[in-house]
Amino acid sequence: QVQLVESGGGLVQAGGSLRLSCAASGRTFSNYAMGWFRQAPGKEREFVAGISASGSSTLYSDFVKGRFTISRDNAKNTVYLQMNSLKPEDTAVYYCAASNRIQVLTTSSLAGYWGQGTQVTVSS
Repeated sequence: QVQLVESGGGLVQAGGSLRLSCAASGRTFSNYAMGWFRQAPGKEREFVAGISASGSSTLYSDFVKGRFTISRDNAKNTVYLQMNSLKPEDTAVYYCAASNRIQVLTTSSLAGYWGQGTQVTVSS
């Protein structure tokens, strides 16, 4: 049983920044690849960023590369998503996910655990 608790979402104007956090339970957090996904109304859930268990490898979707940064602190059992230069197109519910089935989590079907999601709204 792994529980993921997200925080940090909110309302921000275009060009602003937010930092999302995902706190995980358990002593085996360092064994899991982590990822961030998002889902806008009427759209499929899509990959945003992923990070390996050790934090040595990261991957980003093309539409956030250069603006978002994923990181993790295994001592705190927490993964972060720093979002800068936000655009209205970034508006979505953002989900944290965990997997021990892949090196870097980029595919939602391989995720074993999901957080509850946190709303990010970017206004013009």
